[in-house]
Amino acid sequence: MRVDFYQLGSLSAEAALPQLARNTLMIGERMLVVSSDEAQLARIGTALWEAKDSFLANGPAGGAHDARQPILLASDTSAANGARFVALADGEWRDAGLEFDRAFLLFGEATLDGARAAWRALGERDGVERRFWKQDGGRWVEGP
Repeated sequence: MRVDFYQLGSLSAEAALPQLARNTLMIGERMLVVSSDEAQLARIGTALWEAKDSFLANGPAGGAHDARQPILLASDTSAANGARFVALADGEWRDAGLEFDRAFLLFGEATLDGARAAWRALGERDGVERRFWKQDGGRWVEGP
């Protein structure tokens, strides 16, 4: 399984997620977006619907059509939409992320220490590939 660490810098999770979600859908996968902050989930939902070039259909978990959502927004890692990709938008690593094929940990300054601890802990696990991404001139580049 693969964990991608995205250091947001001046970017917000709401601004970063449309590209990750679009790329996920393009390869035929579904995504679960997790945040313990309900207001953040609402902002992410709006950002996905209003994404540049196309809207990205999504919905909050707990609805009648969770299983049909290509992108499901939730406060926990229960993937009622069958997602194999999870985006941890609030910067908090959850070990349940290891149950997915791929996890994206989006973190900023406030969650930097937790991301560093997760990086170290995941480095000791067998079968986990870690990658680190940062912004450079408006695009994501893989960092050291």
